[in-house]
Amino acid sequence: MNAVIVGAALVRDGKLLAQQRAWPPKHAGQWELPGGRVEEGESEAFALARECSEELDVVVEVGGRVGEDIPLPGGRVLRIYAAKLVSPGDEPRAVEHRAVRWLGPDDLDDVDWLPADRILLPAFRALLGDRSGQK
Repeated sequence: MNAVIVGAALVRDGKLLAQQRAWPPKHAGQWELPGGRVEEGESEAFALARECSEELDVVVEVGGRVGEDIPLPGGRVLRIYAAKLVSPGDEPRAVEHRAVRWLGPDDLDDVDWLPADRILLPAFRALLGDRSGQK
């Protein structure tokens, strides 16, 4: 079975949360959705909630799938789920990353996404309800 990497399409007030990588050097400065590897014995939803707690210091409720599976190097696959903050007043913080940023539909092209996340930009736009398409 392929290793699954889960990502959270965390939306609040019509904006998507992205985080800027600090490492590895090859990807430092690029942006991605929060998430990480599903460990042995974990459900994908549990893994995603754990990763959001570790990376953002927030509690999330995991929803349905967003977009298609994206193949990653090494036989892994990236799988994105919609998510929302359990306490909407909580502010995610960059625990393991350089920065976090809320992006509206018009901001999605303004950051340097990791290649796998960039593939999902149309799905992110749809999730945010952007009907205008790309810039």
